[in-house]
Order: sequence, then structure tokens, then C-alpha cells
Amino acid sequence: MAIAVLGFSCRSYLTFRRPLVYCVHKVRHRSNVATVESPPEPVGVTKEEEPHWATSDGRGNGASKAPEWKKLNSKDLGIRTSMIAKPTRYVLNGLKKKGYEVYLVGGCVRDLILKRTPKDFDIITSAELKEVLRAFPRCEVVGKRFPICHVHVNDTIVEVSSFSTSGKRTGRKLDYILRRPPDCDDHDYIRWRNCLQRDFTINGLMFDPYTKIVYDYMGGMQDIKKAKVRTVIPANISFVEDCARILRGVRIAARLGFRFTKDIAHSVRELSCSVLRLDKGRILMEMNYMLAYGSAEASLRLLWKFGLLEILLPIQAAYLVSQGFRRRDQRSNMLLSLFSNLDRLVAPDRPCHNSLWIGMLAFHKALVDQPRHPMVVAAFSLAVHNGGSLSEAVEIARRISQPHDQSFSELLEPQDLDSDESLIDEIMDLAASVKSALMKMTDEHFVSQAMSKYPRAPYSDLVFISLASFLRASKIFQCVQGGAEKGFVPKQGSRIDYEFLALGSLREVRHVFARIVFDTVYPLSLNTEDNFVNQNS
Repeated sequence: MAIAVLGFSCRSYLTFRRPLVYCVHKVRHRSNVATVESPPEPVGVTKEEEPHWATSDGRGNGASKAPEWKKLNSKDLGIRTSMIAKPTRYVLNGLKKKGYEVYLVGGCVRDLILKRTPKDFDIITSAELKEVLRAFPRCEVVGKRFPICHVHVNDTIVEVSSFSTSGKRTGRKLDYILRRPPDCDDHDYIRWRNCLQRDFTINGLMFDPYTKIVYDYMGGMQDIKKAKVRTVIPANISFVEDCARILRGVRIAARLGFRFTKDIAHSVRELSCSVLRLDKGRILMEMNYMLAYGSAEASLRLLWKFGLLEILLPIQAAYLVSQGFRRRDQRSNMLLSLFSNLDRLVAPDRPCHNSLWIGMLAFHKALVDQPRHPMVVAAFSLAVHNGGSLSEAVEIARRISQPHDQSFSELLEPQDLDSDESLIDEIMDLAASVKSALMKMTDEHFVSQAMSKYPRAPYSDLVFISLASFLRASKIFQCVQGGAEKGFVPKQGSRIDYEFLALGSLREVRHVFARIVFDTVYPLSLNTEDNFVNQNS
């Protein structure tokens, strides 16, 4: 095989009554972890940060002044038609030709303005869903409570919602939260009401690709310029209305490098336990959006900073506490380095399967439980890459001459491993430890004990990793203990097949796992252009 391939190298001024927030019994609220807590941010909103819903309109009914809304020329914003994915353009054109209004809406418009590749494109139209069904041969309605259309274009699914359906999604008395903008005709009113239902102002942008107009009713452009994540309505109201917005807010801030408004920061800390009301499948989906799309390290840092990590991933939170990691700490460690290296390989339009990051968490947990010799770690990841060929993994590992990162407590100082048998024994033991770590991550009792050494911290027994995801992650490492897999062909070359990676192909996942481990243990900053041996066998 070609050995070179692994040289990889967040206070409302409104008079709303604060809702009663109840937490699931699984989380006990105690004071924050004293050894790691930073001074809390002030709760008040500065004059500069005063939100658009902070000024009364004088009618005495709790309504607020709307932000100044704008129509912006998309060309002036640098948005070109070629930036829209072809399957999305196909659906837009199909509906437009039939005389319907069509818009791109939400995060994709924000990303186009920021010259970022959108994770996906969301379309909203004046057509009814049944009319969308008639417009495309391969189309289906999904969702019972909030139905939308899935239009299948080759291997891509384009989501289409209808103004008539989306208008039923919220229980808000919209006219009493924000005043209808002046000079707002019927078309503007329909668009405005839809944008008002959105979570964050920067997601409340609507783009008509035919008139080349971007509609900004919520003040999203101003918040993009300020690099701020701000809720459309007061954060404490918004997060109680839909607690998933807490996780979406973290994901957006992490991906864009934006900061929370103080209103959001306060509400996230106060309402963090409410995420436990979410279905476990929804939590897994949101965590996957954070960790599999190129902003995993930043997401983990924000989850830790705002007290969410000890609820969602208590094992990893306990690790950060043991490292003396403060809420605003800028240092790194092996966990964060692993995910930083994952971020270098994936992107919003090139995600990985969740089995990869679940496997990475288990692998790191195993090293925390029992630190290992760097050669053992290298040989283990080589064996994973090779489909369980231990002799080949040992042979290659012994030829590594480059220095490892000595700042990681998970790596032991080099020591003699004289015989191949002793090295193989260590590899097998590490494989057993990874399997044990995976089991612990899906054991409610073990998870609930993760923060027990820190009694003043909240703890959780939340296990959101599904059985299917657990089994997929387990398969990554089974080959090490079970011996070389018959017919398994290791990945050759450095190119990643992102379609297969997203589907969880074992060969692709193992290849990327090995690259991440080597980029972490043998970082390029310590080595030459190639991390280790550059030979062929």
C-alpha cells in the first residue's frame, strides 16, 4: 500500500411575563463548577446592543417598534446565480415558470451574503403544497405537523415550503409583537409575517433570485455586519417557544464565528436544561450539525462556555474540568485538537457520517482512561485504516521517526516496546478500551456519574446516541480485535470520497479517522511536510 497517504498531514425590556421554565428530572441544578467558571457576563443590554423589539409603540398592548426594513440589490451584496446549487435552480425555475412566487429563505441567504457555501437551500413559494406536487415528477409531502415538500432532483433533495402552510406554524400573535412595517403592501406583509416566525434575525432574510432583491424585515443585515446572533423576539420567549433554538444558536455562532447578544447569552445559561425536552433523535441531529460539518471545535468550546456540554456530553465535560479548562479558555488539548483536525477535512457541503465523531469521542475517552505510548496510538490507527492488518500496522509504525506532540497528557513518554508481540498486545488492549468507552458513552448510569467528582456542577444521564449509531461506530474498530477483514481494501491516495463519507462507508470513515489521529499526534507544525515515513510497501 502507499504509506504516504497517511502523512496527512447570547433582559428583555418588554412587559412579557417570564415563562415558568421546568427542567427534566435528569438534571439537578447546582452552582457552576467553581474550578472552571468565569465571571458571568452582565445581563443588561447596552445602548449599542438594544434590540429592535425593545421600544414600545405606545399602544399599551406590548407591541414593539419594528426595525427599519430594507430591500437590497443582491448584485450589490455579491450574490450570483451560479452560487445557487443546480438542483435548487431547477426547482426555482420549475415553480417560477408556472407563475408562482419563489424565494430562497433562511440560512442559505445569510451564507450567500457571507460568501460561504450553504449547507442546503430552503425554498418558500406562493404555491400550495399540492401544486408543488403536481409541478415535479419526483416529489413527496413529508411531515405531519409542519408539512413541506421534498423534491428529488437526481440524488439531491430540495425542500420546498408554502407560505400558506408556514403561516400556521406559530402560535404567536404576530401583530402584537412587532408592528407591521410602514409602506408594507400585501406581498411585503406575507413575506414579513414569514420572516417574523424565524429564529434569528440573520436567518430572517428572503431572496428573490429573479428580481435580484434581498428582503430584510428583521434587521438581519445589521447583525451580519456586527457579527451578532440575535433572536427575532426576546431570547427567553424564543427559547421557551422552541428550545432547539438554543442548539441552533450555538451551531450558527460556532460556524460563523459570530457572538451572542447578551440577551441570548443570559437566556442560554438560564434555559440550558430545557434542551432535555427535545426528542433524543433531534438532539443527535443537532449535535451532528455541530460536529460533522466543519465547526466541531468551535461548537465544543461554545457548549462548554455556556454550560451545555455537561448536559449533552458529561464525559467530555468532566475531561475539561480535570484539565482545569476554564469557560473562556483559549488553550487547546487533545480532544479539541482531534476535532480541529476533523474540521479541516469536512465542510457544510461535505459532512461526515456521525459514526466518525462518535468513534473519535470513544477513542479519546479510551486514551483519557489509560494514556498510551504514541507508537501504540499510531499502530492502532494504522490497523483501523488497514482493516485490521496488525502486522502491517506494526511494521509501518516502527518506521515513524517524527516527533509526537508532547503537550498531550493522553500520550505517554516514549518507552521501549521491544517485541512486535508486546506492541500488538498494546494495540489489542487499546481496541478493547475503545470498545469499553463506546459502551460507557451509551450507559445512562455511567454517564450520570461522569461529573460526580464535581458535586457543584449540574449532571445529566442523557444518552442521545442511537443504537444504530453505536453499532456503526463500533464497526470502525472491530477489525482490530477481530483480525484482518477478508476482502477489505484499504483506501489508497489522499482523496476523500465525501459522498461515501457522508453515508458512513467503513473504508472512507476509517481512512479519515487515521488521518485525523496522525494529524493530531504528529502535527505538521512539529514535522516536515510529511508527518512520517514516505515509502511504499
